[in-house]
Amino acid sequence: MRQETQVECASYRRMERVIAHIDRHHDRQPGLDELARVAGLSVFHFSREFRRWAGLSPTRYLRTVALSVAKQELDERGSVLAAAWAAGLSGGGRLHDLFVSFEAVTPGEYKTGGLGIRLRHGYAASPFGRVHAALSARGVVHLVFVDGSDAAALAVLKNRWSRATLERDDGAIAALVAQIFTDRSGEVVLSVPGTNFQVKVWRALLELAARGPTSYSAIARAIGQPKASRAVGQAVGANPVAWLIPCHRVLRRDGALGGYHWGVERKRAMLAWEHAASAGA
Repeated sequence: MRQETQVECASYRRMERVIAHIDRHHDRQPGLDELARVAGLSVFHFSREFRRWAGLSPTRYLRTVALSVAKQELDERGSVLAAAWAAGLSGGGRLHDLFVSFEAVTPGEYKTGGLGIRLRHGYAASPFGRVHAALSARGVVHLVFVDGSDAAALAVLKNRWSRATLERDDGAIAALVAQIFTDRSGEVVLSVPGTNFQVKVWRALLELAARGPTSYSAIARAIGQPKASRAVGQAVGANPVAWLIPCHRVLRRDGALGGYHWGVERKRAMLAWEHAASAGA
């Protein structure tokens, strides 16, 4: 692992701890000294790192998750999801300011494991830890977070694309990650493998989550199968492109975070980062 990747991953882990601490204690508005201790940094270095990571000061971010905001939203609108949104779980606008289009892999390509397809794959640092991603000639086919070894991450790609030709290209993946997380602009085309049902769920999730947090039941209604919430949940969990198909924006019906394939703490950090990016815009 390269030194800059190690630095970025360590930074994310520190911010993940701080976001979780804020989430648990935002009702008493913890001060900078306390947050810096959680991060294991001096107040000066913590403030600078948080601003670099989130785009605004920790004090300003903390104000956005004040419990009174959520209570007011509940009183006025009676919607737990709206309250979660208002309390800082995410920001509005189009998904990450990116134009994300969806071009599903053909059934034939899906069935043959990508025979005849060339994939460029590689590793890069993101605000939420190291990622492994892969690109075909048509678009992004794979994006996961690397919480274990590189070999384990590569095995996941090989399992999904067992007969594709793989070519290591860290530069292409670094450029993709910069576009997604740093520039947050331009068009990103997804070309992902899935069953017809999974693809239908992922399309609905892209549409619904661009407007704010959503739920499994809302997605089920959107695809015309209101009783299929459990199957929708399984399809969401099988999402092969983390962040771009925003399963981190799916909350439980009562507004709680719920589970997440890449960890609830990472989900909380993602939603906080999105909100911070929106608040700082």
